[in-house]
Amino acid sequence: MSRIGRLPVTVPANVDVKIDGRQIQVKGPKGELEFEFTPEVSITKEEGQIIINRTSEEAFSRSMHGTARALIQNMVTGVSEGFTRVLQVQGVGYRAEMNGSNLVLNVGYSHPVEIVPESGISFDVDTRAGIIKVMGFDRQQVGQVAANIRKIRPVEPYKGKGIFYQGEHIRRKAGKSGKK
Repeated sequence: MSRIGRLPVTVPANVDVKIDGRQIQVKGPKGELEFEFTPEVSITKEEGQIIINRTSEEAFSRSMHGTARALIQNMVTGVSEGFTRVLQVQGVGYRAEMNGSNLVLNVGYSHPVEIVPESGISFDVDTRAGIIKVMGFDRQQVGQVAANIRKIRPVEPYKGKGIFYQGEHIRRKAGKSGKK
């Protein structure tokens, strides 16, 4: 049995969960999420906990058991606490700033790159430290927006300039050596 799938998901008091067959709807102070699962898993709510069981012992059913539990846990955590992804901007002349709710990046192009946040996403920028925080209640959406921002100017391996996740290890290369 899946070690992750057999763990129940604890529902906080400020989160409302509605289960309608394979459809689950989670509503909390940060927002509202819903998802429809495959028929290989069954979802029940008992005493403030959500329990996920699989309907058969086939390989796909076993794989969806842990996946369904992780998705439900992310939904509950997202609508109650939210998710944050932290990016860092590094390089001479590279900076990030806010223009209203939009994120403006000056990262070596001839023009500033402006990013309009999707619904459910917000940005926070520390201009002195070069830190961008992407915040939202949908974990997949937060990660995708952060990946799209990182893709604007990926880190180059020689000087370490670019946009990267905080805590990410940047693999550095040696420059070319002189002729002997």
